[in-house]
Amino acid sequence: MTPAIANAFHQAKTQSLPAIEAGRSGQSSSVALPYAAPTSGLLSKIPPSWVPYAELIRLDKPAGTYYLFFPCLFSTLMAAPMLTPAASLGSVTSFSLLFLAGAVIMRGAGCTINDLWDRNLDPHVQRTRLRPIARGAITPFNGVVFTGFQLLAGLAVLVQFPIPCILYGTLSLPLVASYPLAKRITYYPQVVLGLTFSWGAIMGFPALGLDLISNSAVLTAAAFLYASNIAWTVLYDMIYAHMDIKDDAKAGIKSIALKHDADTKKVLTGLAITQVALLAAAGMASGAGPAFFIGSCGGALVSLGVMIKRVNLKSVNDCWWWFRNDCWITGGTISAGLAADYLIRKANSDDEAGTDADDQ
Repeated sequence: MTPAIANAFHQAKTQSLPAIEAGRSGQSSSVALPYAAPTSGLLSKIPPSWVPYAELIRLDKPAGTYYLFFPCLFSTLMAAPMLTPAASLGSVTSFSLLFLAGAVIMRGAGCTINDLWDRNLDPHVQRTRLRPIARGAITPFNGVVFTGFQLLAGLAVLVQFPIPCILYGTLSLPLVASYPLAKRITYYPQVVLGLTFSWGAIMGFPALGLDLISNSAVLTAAAFLYASNIAWTVLYDMIYAHMDIKDDAKAGIKSIALKHDADTKKVLTGLAITQVALLAAAGMASGAGPAFFIGSCGGALVSLGVMIKRVNLKSVNDCWWWFRNDCWITGGTISAGLAADYLIRKANSDDEAGTDADDQ
């Protein structure tokens, strides 16, 4: 990701969304607009009775799903070449698709739980006042029932994985439920969110059959990758929190953006350096090659640096644009480096296996 490419992306954000979306998609408006049913996009094509539930799981705003998925993809790609021989492309692809399905479902469940917790706070925040539970389109009871169905769907995906992976996945559920509570008691709820959203950075290793407990290299790589993703989550969610900073202060909602408003860019810079350093440590533990360190670590450092320099924290529109697109800019850059490293190391592994076969 070069500054030139980032600048091209940056220019695209000047295309404003329709005013009617102002209160529902990260945009701000000086006028408190009433709710209006969507007339374009995915939500306009489904039955009206489904729309509140689709809005509840943010079906039309998939950035959160991608942020939940990328750590899963990172760990799968990092784990794949640690096997002997390296995991097949088919295995990597199939597990990645399962992780994507799980991310869609569990992100939706997390949003539902969050809105249930925040049903008395959301009406006081401009950006969230028209969410389905906040505006009364879905009752809290129906929200709880819907959460149960989502968790069952998530379980159906989870049982497709090896048993150790199922056990690790189950351990994340308390974190999913605790994040909305965290912002009531600490200025650092983003850390709790990081612990939750980064859990996938662990999951790829047991999914491919690598034991976290008995293999010290695997455990070290997973731990550093998990910590790296926590730093990334705090970073992008700090930018996200700036969209609501004034309303949060009035409503008594705590966030790292409120705590460090005057020094946000310094904090963001520290988080970016920490993220990349931990990512590099994970690569060293996993035996990664130059493609990873140049592509993933170098690329992430550039993309994050461009974002931190360019983001206008006083602009809701600008914060939303960078939050929505950083998942692809930084997440895609890290994934590309990991994928290149995996393919190179797999080719070397296949060559060595072929040589051994010839010797026999």
